[in-house]
Amino acid sequence: VQLQASGGGLVQAGGSLRLSCAASGTTPSILSVGWFRQAPGKEREFLGAMKWSVYNSAYPDPYYADAVKDRFTISKDNVQNTVYLQMNNLKVEDTAVYYCAADSHHRILSRLPGTYDYWGQGTQVTVSS
Repeated sequence: VQLQASGGGLVQAGGSLRLSCAASGTTPSILSVGWFRQAPGKEREFLGAMKWSVYNSAYPDPYYADAVKDRFTISKDNVQNTVYLQMNNLKVEDTAVYYCAADSHHRILSRLPGTYDYWGQGTQVTVSS
């Protein structure tokens, strides 16, 4: 499985961005896709996750971190094999490198980075004041 994250950039506070995570390769093996971010000097932070496969019975779906659940939305295009992260009302503290990740072993929606088998390369999001 290969993941390609894109859509990052520079945006003013209060603005919006939509990140994309395109999956290729053995995509039928994917059970869920998660979004994370990492700011300089900080640990990787879980943002949310969504089921990919019908064989994953996890609930709720999507599953969001409390810190972003009112501003971020995850969606999926089954035809394009792409998962999106819509980010609204961005704040300066949202500045980070954003990653998508795929889990091919667990029928859950995990907030733990170690659960995920595959990672995209990351895309930088910078929010200016």
